[in-house]
Amino acid sequence: MAPGLLTRAAWQSLETADEIAAAGGPRRADVQAVIGSGLVVSQVEGGDTAAWAWLSSAAATGQRVVWLTGDDGEPGLLRLVADARMRDPQAPYEVEVVHGSYDVPGARLIDLVTVMDRIRRECPWTQQETHESLAKYLLEETYETLEALDTGDRTHLREELGDLLLQVALNSRIAEEDPDEGFTIDDVAAGIVEKLIRRHPHVFAAVDAADAATVEANWEAIKAAEKQRTSVLEGIPLALPALALADKVLGRAAKLLPEGLPAAEPANDTDRIGRRALELVLEARNLDVDAEQALRNAVRRLTAEIRAAEKAG
Repeated sequence: MAPGLLTRAAWQSLETADEIAAAGGPRRADVQAVIGSGLVVSQVEGGDTAAWAWLSSAAATGQRVVWLTGDDGEPGLLRLVADARMRDPQAPYEVEVVHGSYDVPGARLIDLVTVMDRIRRECPWTQQETHESLAKYLLEETYETLEALDTGDRTHLREELGDLLLQVALNSRIAEEDPDEGFTIDDVAAGIVEKLIRRHPHVFAAVDAADAATVEANWEAIKAAEKQRTSVLEGIPLALPALALADKVLGRAAKLLPEGLPAAEPANDTDRIGRRALELVLEARNLDVDAEQALRNAVRRLTAEIRAAEKAG
């Protein structure tokens, strides 16, 4: 799990060792953490047999040696160790397995970063991907996640959130390669952590917020101070679905339109329908209803009725 969060027993084993070794190269995050602490880690390649040969020969000389296992626990090497002890119980060395650390919340996110780094380096298909080529997958996974939310299928939702997280991890890994404006997934996480702390002073600072409305007001005030926007419409992504876009625009402009929508005479049927749709979104906002979600729910019920009719007929 997280390199650098090793148990005291693990660090003691490393600090008192005569030799430390690992396979997989210095790019391994745990190896980097140990090297970063000032210890020397030998790189042993050639698979389980080569690893066991290094371990047994070093231990046979009376040295205290530590082997850092890889992400998969290196079961092949452990079998070799166990077999050797069974064949020669009088061998001049003892074997002890020490757990480096135990999982804490977020531990598997580190595994994701490690796996993604290796895939980016070794998978020909992933190597050719760019932010631009991944855009369609990001959009697709977002909609599939929304669908999982709509159905209420928790297993499906967990899977789709994972696919969405994959897009964040891969885009962040690709961003590392930019020579001028590169950033890492740690930079991404640091940015959102700082934003969350900054925008929740009622949690992390001495600010009182008696209810959700106060929290929202504080959030918007802090956000406005951060963004320093010259227009209430600045920062609204025009690629949003139409209902969501209308809701966002009406929400931003609420103080400028206290009487509702400005009077306007529709020039044609398209304008008339558009106006009615805006009026419905405004009505939804006044009732604290998400117009986009309301329409999605209605369409989902309609599709269920259509399927039932098809099955019956």
